[in-house]
Amino acid sequence: MGHRSLLFEINGLGNRLWKGEKKMGFVHLHLHTEFSLLDGACRIKELAAYAKKLGQDALAITDHGNMFGTIDFYSACKAEGIKPIIGCEVYVAPRTRFDKVHRIDTSPNHLVLLCKNETGYRNLIKLVSAGYIEGFYSRPRIDHNLLQEHSEGLIALSACLAGEIPRALTAGDYGRAKQIAEFYRDTMGPDNYFIELQDHGIKEQRAILPQLVKLAQQVGVGLVATNDVHYIRREDSKTQKVLLCIQTGKTLDEELAIEFPTQEFYLKSEEEMQSLFGSFEGAIENTARIAERCNLEFEFGVTKLPHFEPPNGEDNKEFFLRLCHDGLKKYYGEQPDPKILDRFHYEIDVIDSMGFVDYYLIVYDFVRYAKEHGIPVGPGRGSGAGSIIAYCIGITGIDPIKYNLLFERFLNPERVSMPDFDIDFCYERRPEVLDYVIRKYGADHVAQIVTFGTLAARGAIRDVGRVMGMPYDVVDKIAKQVPIHPGITITIDSALKKSPELKAMADSDPQVRELIDTARKLEGMPRNTSTHAAGVVITDKPVTDYVPLSKNDESIVTQYTMNTIADLGLLKMDFLGLRNLTVISDAERGVRRFEPEFAINKIPLDDKETFDMLSQGQSDGVFQFESAGMRKMLSRMKPDCLEDLIAVLSLYRPGPAQFIDAFIENRIHPERITYRDERLRHILDVTYGVIVYQEQVMQIFRELAGYSYGRADVVRRAISKKKAGVMEQERIKFIEGAVANGLSERDAEAIFNDMSSFASYAFNKSHAAAYSLVSYQTAYLKCHYPREYMAALLNSVIYSTDKVISYIGECRKQHIQVLPPDINRSQIGFTVSDGSIRFGLLAVKKVGKGVIERIVEEREANGAFESLYNFVERMHNRELNKAAILAFIQCGAFDSFEENRRQMAESYERIVESVNSSKRSNINGQINLFETVTGTEKFSYPELEEYTTDELMAMERQTTGLYISSHPLDRFDKQLKGRRIDQISEIQQEESSYCDGAHAELGAIVASVKRIQTKGGALMAFAELEDRTGSIEAVVFPNVYATVGNRLAEGAAVLAGGSISVKEEEDKKLLCDRITLLAELSTDKLFLKFPSRGAEQVAAAQRMIVAHPGSSQVVFYFADEKKYLKLPESLKVQIESEFVKELSEAFGQSNVVIQ
Repeated sequence: MGHRSLLFEINGLGNRLWKGEKKMGFVHLHLHTEFSLLDGACRIKELAAYAKKLGQDALAITDHGNMFGTIDFYSACKAEGIKPIIGCEVYVAPRTRFDKVHRIDTSPNHLVLLCKNETGYRNLIKLVSAGYIEGFYSRPRIDHNLLQEHSEGLIALSACLAGEIPRALTAGDYGRAKQIAEFYRDTMGPDNYFIELQDHGIKEQRAILPQLVKLAQQVGVGLVATNDVHYIRREDSKTQKVLLCIQTGKTLDEELAIEFPTQEFYLKSEEEMQSLFGSFEGAIENTARIAERCNLEFEFGVTKLPHFEPPNGEDNKEFFLRLCHDGLKKYYGEQPDPKILDRFHYEIDVIDSMGFVDYYLIVYDFVRYAKEHGIPVGPGRGSGAGSIIAYCIGITGIDPIKYNLLFERFLNPERVSMPDFDIDFCYERRPEVLDYVIRKYGADHVAQIVTFGTLAARGAIRDVGRVMGMPYDVVDKIAKQVPIHPGITITIDSALKKSPELKAMADSDPQVRELIDTARKLEGMPRNTSTHAAGVVITDKPVTDYVPLSKNDESIVTQYTMNTIADLGLLKMDFLGLRNLTVISDAERGVRRFEPEFAINKIPLDDKETFDMLSQGQSDGVFQFESAGMRKMLSRMKPDCLEDLIAVLSLYRPGPAQFIDAFIENRIHPERITYRDERLRHILDVTYGVIVYQEQVMQIFRELAGYSYGRADVVRRAISKKKAGVMEQERIKFIEGAVANGLSERDAEAIFNDMSSFASYAFNKSHAAAYSLVSYQTAYLKCHYPREYMAALLNSVIYSTDKVISYIGECRKQHIQVLPPDINRSQIGFTVSDGSIRFGLLAVKKVGKGVIERIVEEREANGAFESLYNFVERMHNRELNKAAILAFIQCGAFDSFEENRRQMAESYERIVESVNSSKRSNINGQINLFETVTGTEKFSYPELEEYTTDELMAMERQTTGLYISSHPLDRFDKQLKGRRIDQISEIQQEESSYCDGAHAELGAIVASVKRIQTKGGALMAFAELEDRTGSIEAVVFPNVYATVGNRLAEGAAVLAGGSISVKEEEDKKLLCDRITLLAELSTDKLFLKFPSRGAEQVAAAQRMIVAHPGSSQVVFYFADEKKYLKLPESLKVQIESEFVKELSEAFGQSNVVIQ
């Protein structure tokens, strides 16, 4: 029987199912998008557009094991007028999803599942989620039992060569294949299970086609033709291979054991599929029939909030109103201003009419919980700070009336979308709030949210270059031509326009052109998943009724991103951990030890001393104001009120930075500010005539052209996105409204043009206002309680050595002494002690927090430790090991004992053995009842001199990561004086002005050095350099290394110069072009005086100088010109007494000066 007649018999079933239906075209039902991570190369939007071009009416998504791209795919298809079919190619465990034995369970089978309806979608969610949460072993896996539980509403296809049936047939086990087919037929129902036919030019596929046809006939199921689509066009096959190489770590030249041996895995046209499967009657038609049966629609914009149950059982709206009125009275008194009352009632009406009472109460509840349990909560974040109701019920902590913040920027009745409260909590105790939410709503109703790492421009170039087998240094040079600007995404296309060097490389070298073109195709594709730092979804029903879940490490996360969650109407929250809230809380607690009534929320917000400090640029350690650029801006601007700080935060960003000069100039000369209409004055006076905030744009639309705030926000958004059509429509409407309100058409158009240019850069004032309050609080604490604040700041970075070094440097600037660790005085963290800051024991390496807690407990319970022996004896059996004891000795924590560090270091092991022996004797009953001598008295230490200063410093650094008692650079202050030395902490800052290629000169200590031999046999080195503020890796190339050789050793003090290297996701490096040991650098200069440049003595002096090379600068003085000439570096001299004597005899003693 031929294929055609055989399939006619098989598809009698299809004819019965779809009798009378019009024959339809081919539909792709097996397709992998970019969310089949580093495997699928189909960008979703491009895919949908190309499918439309091919005349496709419907299209399916079946990514490997996940549903990450479901909603993006759905929306893209809808936008192109194509019917989206939602599915997944799941992995089926060979045994059960709980079996995870190497080699037995590592190769799961493939199965394609498609959703017919909402029931099928929910079942697919359950299956895919369980695959990650329960069945993950190399890949997310389901099993037969799980499929039997969740088969309703789904259509299954037998998949590719990795499917169970093709694998059985390829192995020659037809009986097993038939058994599997019968299982799926019975599980899914004969109408919902299809045998897939594929032909990608692979001999194994063609070999089993007849058997697949026979199998379908025998078990009574239909056939369906598919192409296993992994890329859009045939020519994209190489792009997909590059992706696979990135995933596997291979290069294109290596032999890859992958399943794509041909270039046929693309989105084929109906004609191409007909040519392959047209003779298999029904296989093409069934694709359209399946498509017609898949009718899943998503509901967007309809909120699905959990219901909040008030604690006292009252109606939630009544409870909400009571909270609002209590807050109104608390913050605005018994008789608020009528304008405040109007705003208050307006907000309540909007919140109620839009159905967000529960939303406000849910947020209120967990914020209340945090505050009642002493967990610091921020004053607000984002546009939510613009709501007076949020302020009244305690969600936010900044008065929106006082700072002219707008409610409609947060919740807009004319733009229906979920509001978005982002809440900052103390970063250490944020998990407690999450735990509370999980307890309240149930673990199955709460999940964290996924985020995707993508192939950024530089990263894509580096990945593709490695895959192409190009040398690292060549690829690195190309990648570095892509500029880096903090906060701005630079694409390869924009880099080609901005970087002439990159364009020249691409134009002149075909291999570089291929690299750039391939990287461009991959740029922006998702590379990996991770857990969003703050995002959480809370649902009224179990999360898996709405959203598929996956697992990142131990966290259960959604497979949909934050924006998708919000689009689906689900409640997503940002629970952010903000380190500075912890710092403020710790500092506040420290101040209360001597000022019991102190409260950070009661400090004056107009403190002159605080603003004076900021105006001098002294903002190290101040939230948001630490960077060099921000310090410079503060110094120029001289802020004197909170409104100024709000403006600083809003302007100091890549876009609006161009308006900083105008802002500062207007602030200094307010008399020069002019307004096209006086009604602009009260809107722009706080920003000196410059449009800085989005709220100002909205106010201008409202007051000049009669827009509602809601409408103004909608238009502001459109203008900020530069939507040309919308802008032109609104230009006409604005001018009409403004003219009707008394403006001239010319002024109205000019104002609209100003707003259009500013709207893209205008910032959310609500967010800036809330964060500027936190900034001000930290500045106030630093100004008035510097010791308590710096101690809290040091505790917040105790595990980051570089930041501890930097902040200790700031303490020195403020003349705050930082005392070394002391076993009898130090607490767990940094503390204020007698006007100084005492090192915390937790900063000592190799000592765990638990041990330190027990040390402090023992000390507080039984008094100070009297000696090393006494310490070891009292801490016996408390998990104190020898390494911890030695670390305490070396860092100086035992310096208050009589013995020096060398004596203790040479004795501690014997003390431990002595104590252990004594304890064992006690246990064994061997105590001498007549022995009254204590262990401390009977132990004798060897007579040893203390370590040298260098040795002590080295040990301190080894055990704490920094130098405590002194710094090795102290002795080289003379050599460094007068030089422009850069600070490493300034270089390492994210918003640093030290961009790629910038020059830097460092005075530093070599913390470590690694020497390597190049392919050419030359020696070079990688050295970690450390100054008083931080550390940086230095690359010392062979030509530079040759000048210092083995003298570049650990502990050496050096003067190193070179260029800064900046790479994505890496710390900056110094590429040295010179390096000199400070010990060899003389601080003296030799001055020689001559009557004129032409004097005979000048040539003689040069000859003598060449004969005495060294490290001291030589300067000639010409009396007739009264000018100095500094000789080049190559003519430095060694100043010795004999040489000075020779010079004096030759030119006269009065003409030779050493300074």
